[in-house]
Amino acid sequence: MSILELLRQRFDSALQSLTTDTAPLLDMIRPSQDARHGDFQANCAMPLAKQLGRNPRDLAAEIVSQLKLDDLCETPEVAGPGFINLKIRDEWIAARAFEIRGDDRLGVAEAAQPRHVIVDFSSPNVAKPMHVGHLRSSVIGDAICRTLKFAGHKVTSDNHIGDWGTQFGMIIYGYRHFVDEASYRRDAVAELARLYKLVNQLSDYHAAVKSVPELEGRLKQQQTELEQQESSADKSDKQATKKLKALRKGIEDTRSALRSAESKIAEVANDSTLKSLADAHPEIARLARQETSKLHAGDSANQKLWDEFLPACLEALNRIYEQLDIHFDLTLGESYYNPMLAGVVSDLAEKGLARDSDGAVCVFIEGNAAPFIVQKSDGAFTYATTDLATIQYRVDTLKADEILYVVDKRQSEHFSLLFSTVDLWRPGTVKCQHVSFGTVMGDDGKPFKTRSGDNVGLESLIEEAVSRARLIVNENDDRRETPVLSDDERQRVARIVGTGGIKYADLHHNRDSDYVFDWDKMLATSGDTATYMQYAYARICGIFRELEVSRDSIRHSKSPVILSTPEERALALQLIQLDMAVEAVLADYRPNQLTSWLFEAAGKFSSFYSACSVKNAESEELRQSRLILCDLMARAIATGLSLLGIETVEVM
Repeated sequence: MSILELLRQRFDSALQSLTTDTAPLLDMIRPSQDARHGDFQANCAMPLAKQLGRNPRDLAAEIVSQLKLDDLCETPEVAGPGFINLKIRDEWIAARAFEIRGDDRLGVAEAAQPRHVIVDFSSPNVAKPMHVGHLRSSVIGDAICRTLKFAGHKVTSDNHIGDWGTQFGMIIYGYRHFVDEASYRRDAVAELARLYKLVNQLSDYHAAVKSVPELEGRLKQQQTELEQQESSADKSDKQATKKLKALRKGIEDTRSALRSAESKIAEVANDSTLKSLADAHPEIARLARQETSKLHAGDSANQKLWDEFLPACLEALNRIYEQLDIHFDLTLGESYYNPMLAGVVSDLAEKGLARDSDGAVCVFIEGNAAPFIVQKSDGAFTYATTDLATIQYRVDTLKADEILYVVDKRQSEHFSLLFSTVDLWRPGTVKCQHVSFGTVMGDDGKPFKTRSGDNVGLESLIEEAVSRARLIVNENDDRRETPVLSDDERQRVARIVGTGGIKYADLHHNRDSDYVFDWDKMLATSGDTATYMQYAYARICGIFRELEVSRDSIRHSKSPVILSTPEERALALQLIQLDMAVEAVLADYRPNQLTSWLFEAAGKFSSFYSACSVKNAESEELRQSRLILCDLMARAIATGLSLLGIETVEVM
């Protein structure tokens, strides 16, 4: 049980005589933001006093009088309007640190009620190279899986790949009309990606040509309406001002759409080869959709091409996952669920949840203007249908208690409709959560792209990270009087540092936030980076090598932990709170809670290392105590980073 759980348990007993609803009050017991106010702070007296019509400071004193904390804390202090400051006893901290010195789990207890959680993450479309846009889902999802497993839950990681969608119709059409056979033989995935991009570009061109007259007409109409409103509007009228603002925004949106359409037209019109292809294939978008429909209907020729394309595509994806050390229990693509889709729609209709709407079959969710379309008017099924069939399979066959979808926040509306539909269709069967995340940005404040405007390939990103890390590793090893790493070892360390840098740079941000990709910050040896943590780990290993002490022997040491300085106390207190960091990650699936804990621990270790000599400790007993803290710190770093999917090395 963590310190926080213990404190809340003790407060629960003290609060029972004052209220029956203690849960929200217990949530207000948290680690202190300022060490001058103790280690923990309870802010529950103020809201409770408001409920009871009492003086909050007097109520805080009453709560303190009912607390039984003598074994755990110094005498609690009531401060300000009713804050209760708590300082953990030094002897309790030391005893707990000594207790976990030989524990492989560093005091993190396994879940008392483990559940089966399916984590749906990464999920790229095949036949297209993975790009930096897939990075966040992949590393966040992997970190969540690792942390859930460490906490004692049953976890099934599922890479729900896009192997059955509209892109395959585009690729099949492109293969039949535009394939470069030599390129296809040399690199099938690269050629299929080129074909997809080409068919998409030609389709967009024709759509843009058709849209320009309509957009120009709309813009003219909007401008006329704006002129009329501006000439007659009363500027003191808030409603009129609001309408003018909406009209101006509508004009800007139309102009933006028009600029986009004109840009797509120009890209093709100014390239004679592309223009020739566009003129020769005026119905390319419709015909590509037709190829998708034929594939879904079981057309043997299209099925044969799909069977030919898929293995090479999966091999390319797996190569990236191997480099990132990300593995899946299941890789069931959209195609796996195709036989189940008709049954899903029938079941929804039989239960009165789905009905006809202009030829399509839809589920209407109260409060949502947009329906959830499960079958199009042409009979084709949708991503929504596939997602419903997937949930049905995960509940009925895999027996999931909870399903997490680690997907870009731009898909929030889809998941809101999906989960609402499931609540109506299969009420109370499974908990579903969209673990959303923001975008990887370039230093221009726009989504991270190459100079040519293409998505940054994930494989090339990894190669660049390892290459940059290799320069750092070479420089560090060459700086030694006698270099200690062989060429192969340098490359191994570079791989660990490079991929670790990419992952940590992503995970240390709040997942809801966008972040700017920065090579220099990512691989910096100071600050909140994986490299800084990995260096701290290697430095501790160096301490043990220099003193010729086995870390395993320290884990069986009978010497007590001695907290003779503030730095020792601060480090020990931090190290016995790893369980709280794990709990914080899983409270809302935010890995940055763990990176924050690691960075804080590294800072406390740095202060300890500067103030407390291990080699020249005043006594052997104190030396042993400091070695215990060093080993605990090394294991905390290794454990914490491993939960983020990041390795450590003993020499860097």
